[in-house]
Amino acid sequence: MANWGLNVVKQYERIVVFKWGKYTEIRMPGVRWLWPIVNNGSKTVDLREVPVIIPRQTNITKDNAPIDIDFFVYMRIMEDRPQDTILNIENFGLAAQALAMTSLRAVIGEMPLDDVLSKRDQINAQMQLKLDEVTANWGVKVTRVEIKEVEPPRDVQDAMNRQLSAERNGRAAVTEAEGQRDAQINVAEGDKQAAVLRATGNRAATILEAEGDRQAQILRAQGFSEGMERINQAAMVADPRTMSLQYFDTLKELGASASTKFIFPMEFTSMLQSFMQRAGYGESDEKAGS
Repeated sequence: MANWGLNVVKQYERIVVFKWGKYTEIRMPGVRWLWPIVNNGSKTVDLREVPVIIPRQTNITKDNAPIDIDFFVYMRIMEDRPQDTILNIENFGLAAQALAMTSLRAVIGEMPLDDVLSKRDQINAQMQLKLDEVTANWGVKVTRVEIKEVEPPRDVQDAMNRQLSAERNGRAAVTEAEGQRDAQINVAEGDKQAAVLRATGNRAATILEAEGDRQAQILRAQGFSEGMERINQAAMVADPRTMSLQYFDTLKELGASASTKFIFPMEFTSMLQSFMQRAGYGESDEKAGS
């Protein structure tokens, strides 16, 4: 109630002025004068947001499950319509509380228990919409609705706890199975990579070994070829008498053995003839023949 005389209206306040009992105007923040008797009944209105506590109550869900809910409703008087809060409703806080309780029953009655437990934001939005439709006539704006607590019956809580435990155990089993699968995959992948590395190493070793054998054979062949070439070169420049003496040494060794048969190569006669000519036997024979 505003006092007659000088009034200081704060920034968040408005004065709904009556003259001879009839609403006339809204006084804005600042220093305002009200006449005694003439402006009796004028009231100061607070525009700040007001929380309204809705006591816990039992509601029935769509699937006939009882559930206890308590929540808060936040509202404020509209800045451009403070007179409606005075003219259209006597106690908008009490009226809003009763309206919220009936609206909550209507909203919960249209939802199954699982939705009530999991869709709080949806309930808040529906409650705000329903309340705002009515409180707008009072010059009051519902700014938000916040559910404080939802408590299902004890048997429902026990069933939910069992379900939650089963889900957790299931997730744990799945996680463990996935871990074992990943471990087996990692082991198999490691074995495969190791086998690939071993095969690669064995192939490389075989290639190197074959390459080494090939190089060794090439070197042996080259050595043999060079040796034969040197022998051939030495034979081309060797004295025939030296070769004949070598043959005689060979015959001497054959004679010393127990063999009874001797095989002479055809080249031996020609070498022997050449040797005898160089020794002088050929000239005497030719003289004797002449």
